[in-house]
Amino acid sequence: MEGLSVVVALVILVIITIGMGVRIVPQGSKHIVQRLGKYHSTLNPGMNIIIPYVDQVPYKVTTKDIVLDIPSQEVITEDNATIIANAVAYINIVSPEKAVYGVEDYEIAIQNLVQTALRSIIGEMSLDSALSSRDLIKAKLKEAISDDISDWGINLKTVEIQDINPSATMQKAMEEQAAAERQRRATVTRAEGEKQAAILEADGRLEASKRDAQAQIVLADASREAIERVTRAISDQELPVMYLLGERYIGALENLSTSDNAKNIIFPADLPHAIKGLLNR
Repeated sequence: MEGLSVVVALVILVIITIGMGVRIVPQGSKHIVQRLGKYHSTLNPGMNIIIPYVDQVPYKVTTKDIVLDIPSQEVITEDNATIIANAVAYINIVSPEKAVYGVEDYEIAIQNLVQTALRSIIGEMSLDSALSSRDLIKAKLKEAISDDISDWGINLKTVEIQDINPSATMQKAMEEQAAAERQRRATVTRAEGEKQAAILEADGRLEASKRDAQAQIVLADASREAIERVTRAISDQELPVMYLLGERYIGALENLSTSDNAKNIIFPADLPHAIKGLLNR
């Protein structure tokens, strides 16, 4: 019985040993082998053989693309405006041994690199440029960190700016500035309209004055022509002149009597004598 137990134990030990020596690596992964605590080799997808009890597999690294979310952070622009920016990076591990031995935690390291580079890039831009130049920021960001992470055996496939917005305080200030600008434009437009209206009104008064002056000239010419004709017609005869002047005189008195300020109208007792006075005779 004791001999049988030893045989069974040996068989079990052999099976366990063989199992420890055979490693199946799934597609999309690579395993790091350490021999006696030192890096020995990298196992590719498929079945691999290692030395049991001597070789160990402490790291299993994915070779698929990794998406790293870069947390939001406050960034100060060149013109001292505060904006909130975050990003997302797509990386691929091409040398697993460098990724696990070159840096303590490559994900945290890359996040810190992207955040630092993002602050540096936006810090050299104005607020308007930062808000409207995502492609430029993306290109500079990729250029800034690609060389650094390549030393860790990691390839930066792309980095995208997810959000880049002014802070709450900055948004309020921008809204107030926009409202002030709209008010200024409205004031300028209203003032320009009033100016044009005043100019048109003045032009209208000027044109009316010119027309009035022309009308007065026409009336004066008509009166002169009428007087000349009457003069030629009556020659030296006094009676027709007295008749015309008397008619005008009475008409003027009638107009005066209908005026709102008129109270009492007194006609001269000797109307012919009054008309002769107008003739200086």
